[in-house]
Amino acid sequence: MRRIRAAVTGAVTLSLAFTATACGGGESGQATPKTLTYWATNQGSSLEVDKKVLQPELDQFEEQTGIKVKLEVIPWSDLLNRILTATTSGQGPDVLNIGNTWSASLQSTGALLPFDAKNFEAIGGKDRFVDSALGSTGVPGKEPAAVPLYSMAYALYYNKAMFKEAGITKPPTTWDEVAAAGKKLTKNGKAGIGVEGSNLSNNIHQVFVLAKQHGADFFTADGKADFTSDGAVAAVKQYVDLMATQKIVAPGNAEYAQNQSLSDFAKDKTGMVLWQTPSQTFASQGMGPDDWGVAPAPVPSGKPGTGKQTNSMVAGINMAVFKNTKNLDGALKFVKFMTSDEEQILLNKAYGSVPPVKSAQKDPVFADPSLAVIRDTLATSAAALPQVPEESQFETVVGTAVKELFADAAAGRPVTTESVRAKLEKAQQQMPKK
Repeated sequence: MRRIRAAVTGAVTLSLAFTATACGGGESGQATPKTLTYWATNQGSSLEVDKKVLQPELDQFEEQTGIKVKLEVIPWSDLLNRILTATTSGQGPDVLNIGNTWSASLQSTGALLPFDAKNFEAIGGKDRFVDSALGSTGVPGKEPAAVPLYSMAYALYYNKAMFKEAGITKPPTTWDEVAAAGKKLTKNGKAGIGVEGSNLSNNIHQVFVLAKQHGADFFTADGKADFTSDGAVAAVKQYVDLMATQKIVAPGNAEYAQNQSLSDFAKDKTGMVLWQTPSQTFASQGMGPDDWGVAPAPVPSGKPGTGKQTNSMVAGINMAVFKNTKNLDGALKFVKFMTSDEEQILLNKAYGSVPPVKSAQKDPVFADPSLAVIRDTLATSAAALPQVPEESQFETVVGTAVKELFADAAAGRPVTTESVRAKLEKAQQQMPKK
């Protein structure tokens, strides 16, 4: 997903949505066939930036089709609860963005339009999309609940000035090299690498990849929660140990949840950060493209690849349609417009992401070295988060466990294998029983 979202809180939970009848599109129920409502995700450095990027394109769509699109850009901290409320109340949009990791969870509510062969044909065909992006659109074997809109992957971003000052001549490629570089960078109030310790989804993204590198997953093959395997425990401990034992993460990062680690990076307070396409945010904070470098996210040893050499989750934004929209034809026309080559090139360029549409991805703008790392990662070494209905709950309970462990580390309390396992056992007990 694009902008790492803050903790999902509130009274609305996914379990409520599981029992909901398929609904949604409530606002469109009062709209004419020449009107659509669209909930967009916050991709830029602010909601206002997103509106400036999107509104001219929506105006162009209206000129082409006569259909007016009412836009609302929703912060990540509110988005999931807003969507879940819409699935139960029916007071929702016609078209919306969803984080691709939520696809299976929201699919299980029955509120989203399945993209069967007919609906894919209406937007130009399924084969236009990159396979890795389609892998995060719903439960395998079922018709996708959404289509890919923006594709991202994690990479290691490094502050060139801080690297030069510390005498580091090349970016690290393994976790041992990250630790060595981090110790050289951590001095005089500066830190080696930044994390967002209170950001549940960011926590999940990082420990999911580390679990892959330890030969583990957080779910069994039949979809049951498996949070306490040795590999999963080792993954969580390795991530928290960046602060707890290696001490290359500043203790204050335990409270970060709103991209503060990117601000520290831009202000020469942190030497490295693992992130998804942050170039726009760097630019908004005064960093030029020559001030930072990018390298593939680290692996235990060797080169990134599959299995234990996975170095990113498949990140991105999907576009979905509420099943009972009163303007299905208009909604599909809008999805086709937004996934057209022209719009894919324009929007992904604006946001620093990579088009999930094959033909758009060939545009020369995406040959930029910083984006080439992302494109290669998506093609060779990224894995989709588990496409299970309970994925959103997994992000909440395990993300919270990691958050609490970072709080322990920041307070100087020991983070042991036993304490990690205990947190993960508690998290697993909060998952629905199968």
